[in-house]
Amino acid sequence: MTIATVAGSTAPGLRPLRDTEAAAGPAGGPPAGTAATAVRRVTVIGTGVIGTSVALGLRRAGVDVALADRDAASLAQAELMGAGTVLGPETPPADVVVIATPPSTVPAVLRDAQRRGLGAAYTDVASTKAGIVAAARRAGCDLATYVPGHPMAGREISGPAAGRAGLFEGRPWALCPAGASPAAVALVTGLVLLCGGVPRAVAAAEHDRMVAAVSHAPHVVAAALAARFAEDGADALVLAGQGLRDTTRIAAGPPELWSDILRQNAGPVAAVLEAVAADLAAAAAALRAAEARTPGPRPAAEAGRTGASAPGAGHPAAVLAGLLSRGNLGRARIATPADPDTAPVPAAPAQAWVGRRAA
Repeated sequence: MTIATVAGSTAPGLRPLRDTEAAAGPAGGPPAGTAATAVRRVTVIGTGVIGTSVALGLRRAGVDVALADRDAASLAQAELMGAGTVLGPETPPADVVVIATPPSTVPAVLRDAQRRGLGAAYTDVASTKAGIVAAARRAGCDLATYVPGHPMAGREISGPAAGRAGLFEGRPWALCPAGASPAAVALVTGLVLLCGGVPRAVAAAEHDRMVAAVSHAPHVVAAALAARFAEDGADALVLAGQGLRDTTRIAAGPPELWSDILRQNAGPVAAVLEAVAADLAAAAAALRAAEARTPGPRPAAEAGRTGASAPGAGHPAAVLAGLLSRGNLGRARIATPADPDTAPVPAAPAQAWVGRRAA
């Protein structure tokens, strides 16, 4: 991964956002003079859990929000929750239009919104980026006003009722602004800050590779494990503890949405799953070998013998210990991720992240 601190970028929204740590402005809003203060009116298209959460977060920050959705029931529920008012013919153009629809629909929705002149800048919240950007280009969308986005937060339950105003607080929010104008980047960055997110800029293909590892493949692994209990093995659940619930929590996500996400990022996800499958196959082979060579408990005399040589690299015990040790290391990194604001990173002028603290 090559992500570098932005220093002296010419794009107003892509710079170390030192002012995000300043005291809040009136009514808990952003400090005067930040990118966020330019965002006063937003239209959110799609009132699922993410779209509604974006709208609720913006309303909490004092932003006027208009809502649109083909699902009248979802739209009405989001409005009832205070997420905004329904977009109508008299609604003035927004500073930012947020497209919170399934990944495969984003290019068409973006094109329609731009042709209708719904806003000055446009972004989306889909969890894949490269394919969407390519499709938007083919569809004739104006990429100068489009800043592809992906907030790294969500819930395993769907629908507006699951929306939360604070869902994005302190969470990374990827932005892939390769073709966007500085003005569009500044507006979308301001929106992210208003929602409490931490803007990170990264190339679209790099984003897709990264989320395949940290989000998409883990969802498939969780689903595969949970599927063991769909029919056979359900009787064992009387002994299930928190570990199984934690491991399979994300498997509760909507199958239709996740099928769309996975197809949109097929190559990178397949690569991660192949690596995981290789580890699982090696573990299964080691266990079968252990089963064959160890029909019962080791004799007490052998178990207590000292000076015995350690098992070789191909020994079942070594294979299993190696995987479990790597798992310990990976889990430690997941639990305490390196802070990009302080960790040394290689310079990469073409890519950047936007931090909460000065570089």
